Amino acid sequence: MNKSIIQTGEAPAAIGTYSQAVRVDHTVYMSGQIGLDPASMQLVDGVDAQIHQVFKNLAAVTAAAGGSLADVVKLNVFLTDLGHFPRVNEIMAGYFSQPYPARAAVGVAALPRGALVEADAVMVVG
Repeated sequence: MNKSIIQTGEAPAAIGTYSQAVRVDHTVYMSGQIGLDPASMQLVDGVDAQIHQVFKNLAAVTAAAGGSLADVVKLNVFLTDLGHFPRVNEIMAGYFSQPYPARAAVGVAALPRGALVEADAVMVVG
């Protein structure tokens, strides 16, 4: 097994005992991203801004790992209000194109730092 840690300043620094992503051979496992601005480490305001920031953060991690959002094969989305799911779909269409990754959407009671949305991903490169 060839394992390496992926880290970039273009996405928020880890705020706990985890890595932004771990690459094992050709598969990259990305930790959950919330709507933190990587420069200020503050949560952006509003659900739309948070959804956009989540995808921007994931895109930064994919780039650091040598890929792009087009290489994502699995996406998990966590929402504190499933009523925001239609907005996730609309905004996600601006970051992903067909064929879309497999995806799960889960309603949760709370997310770190009071975030409204979080997403993690699995990417295959090379």
